[in-house]
Amino acid sequence: MTSARAQLYLHTLLNLRPTQVLGRVWKVVHTTHVDDSPAPATRPSGIWSDPARRKASWLSPTTRRFLEVERDVSSASAWNDSDLPKLWLYNLHYFDDLCASNAGERSQWHAEEIARWIAQNPAGHGNGWEPYTLSLRIVNWIKWAQEGNQLHSVMQHSLAVQARYLRENIEHHLLGNHILANAKALIFAGCYFEGAEATAWLLKGLSILQRELPEQVFSDGGHFERSPMYHSIILEDLLDLCNLASCYADSLPMAALDQEKEWKSYARIMRRWLVLMTHPDGEIALFNDSAFGIAPAPEELHAYARRLGLGPCPVPSDGIHLLGDSGYVRLQKDQAIAILDVGEIGPGYLPGHAHADSLGFELSICGERFLVDSGTSLYEAGEERLRQRGTGAHNTVLVDEEDSSQVWSSFRVARRAVPHELVVQEEADLLRVSCGHDGYMRLPGRVFHTRSWRLENGRLAIHDQLDGRYRSAAAHLHMHPRVKHLSPGCYALPEVSPICLESTSGPGELQPSTWHPRFGISQPNTRLRIALSGPELRSSLTW
Repeated sequence: MTSARAQLYLHTLLNLRPTQVLGRVWKVVHTTHVDDSPAPATRPSGIWSDPARRKASWLSPTTRRFLEVERDVSSASAWNDSDLPKLWLYNLHYFDDLCASNAGERSQWHAEEIARWIAQNPAGHGNGWEPYTLSLRIVNWIKWAQEGNQLHSVMQHSLAVQARYLRENIEHHLLGNHILANAKALIFAGCYFEGAEATAWLLKGLSILQRELPEQVFSDGGHFERSPMYHSIILEDLLDLCNLASCYADSLPMAALDQEKEWKSYARIMRRWLVLMTHPDGEIALFNDSAFGIAPAPEELHAYARRLGLGPCPVPSDGIHLLGDSGYVRLQKDQAIAILDVGEIGPGYLPGHAHADSLGFELSICGERFLVDSGTSLYEAGEERLRQRGTGAHNTVLVDEEDSSQVWSSFRVARRAVPHELVVQEEADLLRVSCGHDGYMRLPGRVFHTRSWRLENGRLAIHDQLDGRYRSAAAHLHMHPRVKHLSPGCYALPEVSPICLESTSGPGELQPSTWHPRFGISQPNTRLRIALSGPELRSSLTW
């Protein structure tokens, strides 16, 4: 191993928690016994409210479309086909389609596929028995049953075996959104079944949530991994749990009913955060590992919350909306909305879904996205995954061709940028935010990057300052694929008057790039590279 590689490992491992290290050791040495004993009896259930829906992914009894890739899965080997990306195979095992749009029209397919999964996936073997896939499938099978479909005795037995296996393989080595998914599944199984064993699952799931939610959900409502996509997934989890508690209100222990109030409280503040991180087109900002179509769309989640009696969410007004704990700021003025990333890249011990995007931002004008974060199209390790996580794929400044945080492999980060000196000022006609980060202080020239944004009617001004020595530096602005280049420094969106850019370094260089709004999708777009000719760069967009 080279010295540089060793440094990456060292700075990555130093941030892990002891429970993660112990969890990894346990994962290696522990062999789970498959408990094949009869399933507990099921618990009487009340009325299940209509949940949030995703787009259908089952195109025929044997054809699936995940991550924009369509495959026939009629063969038993399809469940663990090594020629397919791991994430695609995980989706195959999730069974999300059981609760997707118009799922009732495919209920016969669903019943047959559940039976096929049981027959072709022996307990403890393959992708379907990894804790995260177990967690999502357990929940989806139970939600399917809550919607009036029948889980016959063989299916119930498999469900109980899966819950037992999950209970012995909780993802303490990962924590974060994974352990929340584990807890949710145990609560679902503990509510669906009754008796001492089921109650033990339920209480275990409740104890995990009671410990994790105060840490994982900030007081500003944001999830601590700072991904709008995963935030949306966890908001759906909380809404599902509220739905479940209502169904079993007459038969649950007080511990569960007491937590339901907390779940609703978390859901309310998470909805507010989601509103502030949503563009006028109705979709999320794409910071860190985020893409459309994985979680239900924001309005789908808000509608679900309203069905559960949580009421409407306020529409953001003009002004500055600071999400201080999670490190995002929404600037809204007249026809423009800018969402700024001024926070840490993620929890110190869990930065796997983080990008090196410190002081990046997105901009919508007149309801249309103009400047975009590059998004995420894949999780597989390789150059493209590194490029999408790297600083050059975001609307910020790249120094000496080095990432502001050392992203590596698929989900690892060594040394990380830390934000400093956030200042927020709001006046009658002007919104101003400034912040710095120390991500480039590890370089020989010890560069500190400070950026300020000034938003007023029809104009966004950006001021970058680099203190320290460097060989090269450039600000990048990634444009939505619909943006047209009219002339040097002049751009246009459909239905939007020309948008003009001026900078102290001239109009910049247009470069081909790609935008990744969904997994499996790379849309051609344009990146504007503006080289710094000195320690400062002043740029302004007017429309």
